[in-house]
Amino acid sequence: MRRYARVLTLSLLTLGGLSLAQDATKPLTIGVVYVYSKLGKQDRGYNETVSEGIRRATKDFTVTLKEYVPTSNTIGNDMKAFTAGKYDLLIGVGFQNQDLISNAAKAKSGNAYVIVDNASDQPNVDSIVFREEEGSFMVGYLAALKSSTGNIGFVGGMDIPIIQKFEAGYVAGARAANKNIKVYSAYAGRTPKAFNDPEAGKSISQTLVRKGVDIIFAAAGTTGDGVISFVNATQCLKAAALPSGLKFKADPYSSVPKSVAYSSKCSAADRPVFFIGVDSNQNYLGDEDGDPTTLNHGLSSMVKNLDVAVYSTIQEVAQGRFQGGTLSFGLNENGVGYAYDKYNSPLISKSEYAELQKVNKEVALGNIKIPIHRQ
Repeated sequence: MRRYARVLTLSLLTLGGLSLAQDATKPLTIGVVYVYSKLGKQDRGYNETVSEGIRRATKDFTVTLKEYVPTSNTIGNDMKAFTAGKYDLLIGVGFQNQDLISNAAKAKSGNAYVIVDNASDQPNVDSIVFREEEGSFMVGYLAALKSSTGNIGFVGGMDIPIIQKFEAGYVAGARAANKNIKVYSAYAGRTPKAFNDPEAGKSISQTLVRKGVDIIFAAAGTTGDGVISFVNATQCLKAAALPSGLKFKADPYSSVPKSVAYSSKCSAADRPVFFIGVDSNQNYLGDEDGDPTTLNHGLSSMVKNLDVAVYSTIQEVAQGRFQGGTLSFGLNENGVGYAYDKYNSPLISKSEYAELQKVNKEVALGNIKIPIHRQ
C-alpha cells in the first residue's frame, strides 16, 4: 500500500529543511544495522544518500549503528554472524539485499526491517520504492530542450527492470519536449559488475558522442563516474567531427561564460557536452574550474530522496511507531525530482525553468502518464 499521509510529511520536511525530531522525546537506545550495496559508502550517490539519512538520525535519536559493506555479490557466513547480535532495525540497499532482508524478517519477526529500492512481502518490512520514471521524465524533458544536436543518450548499469524505468521515463520526457528527438541507449552489462565499471562508462560515452550525442543521462552506479569523467574531459562536440548529415540546430549556451580550459579546447563553432547525474545531486561534479558562474558540464541530476525516507523509518522505530508496508515516492511526495542549483541555473533560462516547473506539476498531479517499460 502507499501511505501517502506519511510521505507528504516527508515532503514538508524536505522543502522546509525541518528536523522531524525537534519535538520528539528521546527514546531508549536502538540498534541499527545498515547493509550497503557492494558499491560501498562513498559512491557519491545511492549508498551515500542513504548513509546521510542515517547520519542525521544518529544525531536526533539514540542510535547504536553498525555498518556492513559486502565484499562479494552474495551474503555469506560473515553477514550471518554480523546480524546474529541484538539489533532493532536492519536496513538493506538494493536488489542484491532483498533475500537477506526477507529471510532476516522471517527469522526475527519482532524486529523492524527496511529494503530500499525493492519490495518484500514480509509484514515487518518497510519496502521503500521510488517512481524513478517520473524524475527521469523531467531530466529527459530538460535534455531535449537543451540539446544542440537533437541527439541525446542514456547509459544504464545492469539491464534490469528498475534501470529500464529510468530509461523509459527519460525517453518519454524527451519525446514530450521534442517529438523529433533521437535517444540512444546502452547498458554496461547483465551482471552486478555493470554498476561498478567506470571504464565501461567512458567507452559507452565515447561511442554515443561519436553519434552526435551531446547530453548523457547515466543510471549506472559508479559506472556513471566514467560517464562524468569522459564528459568533463571531452567538454565539447567538434563541429567538424559531427556525423554525416548532422548539424548543430542551436547554440543555447552562447551567453554562458566559458572556463579558460573550455575556451582553449573548443571554438565558437563547437557545442558543449553534458552529463545528467543520478540519485543524489551530482551537478557540482561538472564544475571543473571551481567557478559555478562559468559553463558547468552537469546539466542536472535526477535525485532520489532516499535519506529522508530512511530517516523517517528510524524515527518510527525510535518512537515505537513502526509499521511495515510499501512506501512509494514520486514527484508528488518530493521523493524524486531534478536538481536545480547554482551550478546549472546559468544553463537554464527563466522561461525554460518555468516550463519545467509547469510540466513537473502536471506529472506530480498524475495528468501525464509515464511508461515504466521500454517503448
